[in-house]
Amino acid sequence: MDIQEQFGQIDIYVFDQILRGNIEPGMCVLDAGCGYGRNLVHLLRQGCQVFALDADAEAVGHVRKLSASLQTGLPPQNFQAGPIEQMPFPDGLADVVLCNAVLHFARDEQHFRAMLAELWRVLKPGGMLFCRLGSRIGMDFERIRGNIFRIPDGSNWFLVDEEMLLDLTEELDAVLLDPLKTTIVQDHRCMTTWVLRKRRNKATA
Repeated sequence: MDIQEQFGQIDIYVFDQILRGNIEPGMCVLDAGCGYGRNLVHLLRQGCQVFALDADAEAVGHVRKLSASLQTGLPPQNFQAGPIEQMPFPDGLADVVLCNAVLHFARDEQHFRAMLAELWRVLKPGGMLFCRLGSRIGMDFERIRGNIFRIPDGSNWFLVDEEMLLDLTEELDAVLLDPLKTTIVQDHRCMTTWVLRKRRNKATA
């Protein structure tokens, strides 16, 4: 099996977390905003207990078929269509929660915070939240209102900055696993990787 078959079209920053041992075989992983499962091929092959959610029911159907084709034995109900701010999964479900290229589609700060709260709710104490999201770290954009900015292709995105991400890390009482890392995509957009560890409760530490 070649690398592309094993890993599919995985995001290089998710791949980095696998290489560093932060996502391991057998872990429970929830991909919030899974799309067509580009980040799930390797995890499904490795026996992770995968859960996934996306607003696009067709994409979720594709992920169900992908899981079945890889003979994972995972039930179809692990893969659900719906909004991130109202996920149908229990508290503390996942060792790892992935949210890749989704949060910048928030309508406003209230919507952004509602999605973030759900991502944090379904994460186990001691678990890792991986987010890759649009930011304005390194580029200036036209402000439309609040945290909504127009990027060069004409889309309106909710863009964070370094101060906001560090303040949110503190609000969540989280551990920042990596320094914030931002890629500027040819004067078009900035994508920042934000990786947090949820502290264990003192009683279970």
